[in-house]
Formats: sequence, structure tokens, C-alpha cells
Amino acid sequence: MKSIWDKYAEVLVDYSVNVQKGDLVQIRAASVYAKELVKAVYKRVLEKGAHPILRTSYEDMSDIFIKLASDEQLDYIDPIIKMEYETIDKFISIGAPMNTKNMARADLNKLGRRSKAAQELSTTLMKRSANGEASWVVADVPTHALAQEAKMSFDEYSEFLFNSCYLNLDDPVAKLKELDEKQTKWANYLNNVSKIRITGEKTDITFNVKGRKWISCSGLNNYPDGEVFTSPVEDGINGEIYFDFPQNYRGNSATGVHLWIENGQIVKFEADTGKDYLEAMFNMDSGSKGIGEIAIGTNDEIQEVTGNILFDEKIGGAIHMAVGASYPETGGKNVSGLHWDMIKNMKPDGQQGGKIYADDILIYQDGKFLI
Repeated sequence: MKSIWDKYAEVLVDYSVNVQKGDLVQIRAASVYAKELVKAVYKRVLEKGAHPILRTSYEDMSDIFIKLASDEQLDYIDPIIKMEYETIDKFISIGAPMNTKNMARADLNKLGRRSKAAQELSTTLMKRSANGEASWVVADVPTHALAQEAKMSFDEYSEFLFNSCYLNLDDPVAKLKELDEKQTKWANYLNNVSKIRITGEKTDITFNVKGRKWISCSGLNNYPDGEVFTSPVEDGINGEIYFDFPQNYRGNSATGVHLWIENGQIVKFEADTGKDYLEAMFNMDSGSKGIGEIAIGTNDEIQEVTGNILFDEKIGGAIHMAVGASYPETGGKNVSGLHWDMIKNMKPDGQQGGKIYADDILIYQDGKFLI
């Protein structure tokens, strides 16, 4: 009988990035807690006749680097890493944090500078992915830190994670394909739409999406998954939007985030907590006040914020809007070292429910598609 890790590895290797014989496959993890899944992925990559490259480290290294690095070191990009981003066929990144707050007190200016310097790496990978030259996937394993962040016991969080990934089923890939079939119908509908309007609590915002491609996400880049998304036309976003869920990014958080956007740029923002962090991130670079993504979450196994964006942005009955970098495969052109997914609950839950209009036709209400 296969272990849960072997099952997990098969989804990532065979389905998510579709490893083929001869592929160069990077397996990346920054925590000893990822060991069991890393071993299973490494084994599966070898079984597929591909060439695994292990890139493991300790998460404390990032904290040390930000504390001690000079401006020159913050701006420096390792040429070996640059070459890997330009040549590796498949990237599998496994998260397993032992401390979700290890960067919470990091110097915000230095964090922003480092993110700006690393922007070229993510841009390279996004372009190669859009062109079909490379594939990537991000996944997590249960840790006590993630369980604590989600206010669950370790066993409860493990069950939640595996269920969210459909690993409790005999054939999780069949479930992912079923999800994709449903989502593709919504994406095809939205591909013929020019304008999206979202309303709700302190929210009335429109997005020009004419000519932009909507994509169904079903386990190919994120695992777990469940969303349809696009990158709106860069200067075609206007209005206000309020995010009632806590917004987490790189160990920091903000609550009660309220944004006002004119012609695609954030011109004003408020927050109950974390406003200084928001300001630092929004001032990261020339693209960090732009909007890179609008998406609708569809994973009904995820119903509450856990503090882990990989899961939270997929919440069934929620939407998210990313501030910063857009996705080239959708037609997006905004470039930034920032990509902060901010999540908004669309279900009533004792407050005003959300609505989505496509070319003035109501297509989504109170957390559910009407089409």
C-alpha cells in the first residue's frame, strides 16, 4: 500500500509538472520538516527517468541574510541560481515552515530591496512557464507552526491539508480533473467578457478584462488548488475594495485592509492593523501599486483563513486580488517584485454578501457561481 507521501509525490511529479524522461527537475525545500515528501518526490523523479537536483536549506538563513546583508549583497543575484531559472525544466517547491513569523521583524526596506532584486528570477520563470518551456508547482506539508497559525492541533491540520489536496481520495488526480472541467466552463464564459464588477461590503470596483485570458487552476502550479483567475488590463481598474479576512504576507499581516484604486493604481489605503507594512510593500518598486490578478476561489474543502496563502486564496466562496506582478500567460504586463494575494469573503456570514457582474450580468452571488 502506498504511503500518503508516495501518493502526494505522484500527484506533484506525474500530474502537476508532468515529469518526463530526461527532464532536469529541481526539488526545493527550506526545512527539515519537508524530508518525507522530498524523499518521495526524489524517488518518483528517478522512477520517471528524470534528473533530480536537490536544493535544501534552513529557513533561518533568510532571517540572517536580511539582518546582515549590505545593499550590494541585497542586490546580488547568484549567477548559478540565475542559470537554473533559465535552464531547469521542472521546479517542485515544498514548504514546511517551523516558524511562520521568522521574518515578522525583518527590516521592511531591506525586504523590499531584496524582492526587487529577485524580481528578474520570477519574471524569467513566469515567461518560460507561459511559453511552455518550464513547469512549476508549490506545495506544503503539515507542520506544527502551520497548525498553530490555523488554530488547529497538528492532527487536525494534517487532515485539513490532505483533504484540501484530495489526498484522502483513492484518485486525487481524477478529482482535480473533475474540478478543472467545471472551472474551464466558467473560464470560457469569462473569456468573452470585457468588464468585471465586484460589489460587497465597502466594495464597488470594476476591472477591464477585455482580451485577457482566464485560466482554470487545478493543481498544476499550486497544490492544493481551486480558482479561476486572470490579470486585468493594467490601467483599467477603478473603485474601492475592502478585505475582511486577515491578509498575510511573508510572516506579517494586516487586517481591515481597504484600497482605493484609480486607473489601475492604488491611490489610497487604510487598515486596522499593519498599515506600515502595507506602505512598505506598496512602495517596493514601480509596479507594486498596480494590480496583477483577480481570481475566484473554488475549493470547498477550504472554508476559513488559516494564515497560509497557498490555502487561503483557494477558499470556496471567496475572491482574491493580487497587488503587484501579473501573469504573462493571461496577457498581464505589470512587473513587480511584489505579488500579494488579498482575500475577500463573498459569503454573507452575518454581513453583506458579495456579487460579481460580467458585462452587467450577475454571475456570482454570496459565494456561488450562478452560471
